[in-house]
Amino acid sequence: MKKYFLSAAIISLGLMSCTKSEVNVETVENSDGTSTTTTVEKEKTTSFDSVKINATVDQAQQKLNEAGKKIDEYAKDGRTQFKKAGNDIKDAAAKGAEKVEKGAEKIKDDLNKE
Repeated sequence: MKKYFLSAAIISLGLMSCTKSEVNVETVENSDGTSTTTTVEKEKTTSFDSVKINATVDQAQQKLNEAGKKIDEYAKDGRTQFKKAGNDIKDAAAKGAEKVEKGAEKIKDDLNKE
């Protein structure tokens, strides 16, 4: 999951550091009836805002920490439930063994009586 956030951060930095160019075409009519067309190209460098990037990274880190805590809680609940199920199975096996022993004793007593 961290790989996805890291990849997203790298891609966003790459996109933010690109150069933008803007082309404006201006047509001006002269007083003698002719028109002049000029093309103006402006280059804008987009400097990335480190404050926004740091805030985004901090938010992503907080979300990762929250997700990690939730995973730990679910794992703890799962361990508790497995432990409870294991104890229930042990109790049921002990009761079953006790019944089998009682049945075996009854059969032994019946065989000794005959």
